[in-house]
Amino acid sequence: MKGPGVRPVADIHALQGGPISAEPRINDRIRVPEVRLVGPNGEQVGIVPIAKALELARESDLDLVEVAPTARPPVAKLMDFGKFKYESAMKAREARRNQAHTIIKEIKLRPKIDPHDYETKKGHVVRFLKAGDKVKVTIMFRGREQSRPELGYRLLQRLAEDVTDLGYVESNPKQDGRNMIMVIGPHKKKAEAKAEARAERDEAKAERDADWAQQQQDNQ
Repeated sequence: MKGPGVRPVADIHALQGGPISAEPRINDRIRVPEVRLVGPNGEQVGIVPIAKALELARESDLDLVEVAPTARPPVAKLMDFGKFKYESAMKAREARRNQAHTIIKEIKLRPKIDPHDYETKKGHVVRFLKAGDKVKVTIMFRGREQSRPELGYRLLQRLAEDVTDLGYVESNPKQDGRNMIMVIGPHKKKAEAKAEARAERDEAKAERDADWAQQQQDNQ
């Protein structure tokens, strides 16, 4: 790891206490007589001269990062700025990938669907429900099939029963012109989703730490 010399500064969204609107000053770019220093683990060191803060950064092989420039005196924190930027980028990418929005998916069936096609369509419904999405199931009637709405109703009932472990009928079957529509909602509870999200975050963090350690070894 390099010492706290001048390093390129990139955009970051949050260092401590919420988002900031400008790039932070680090190390020798911090040109104030003194700072309120925060240690690498969040401990309050106190108000120290800037020279002393930089000396502590060098001794710890860390960077001095100005996290609250408008405070009096400004607040600076000891941290590995390179690792911080890496983890921030990984978290942002993970957040974008794992954004959970309830989406209504649609599956279309024919009243006289053959067994293989039914299993394929049911597999799509299962996948959507496991992902926490609602599913709009549409039975499409053609010609004389419109005089046999009970065929569509029975098919929708069968599908609802086949996926009862994953979802429930949120909107009962209803006729809509030549179609019959039913909406199935996922059973997935918020508590379970949060627990899964925490487990995924913990696993992702462990992977990031391992990747960072490997990068550091590769750079040596």
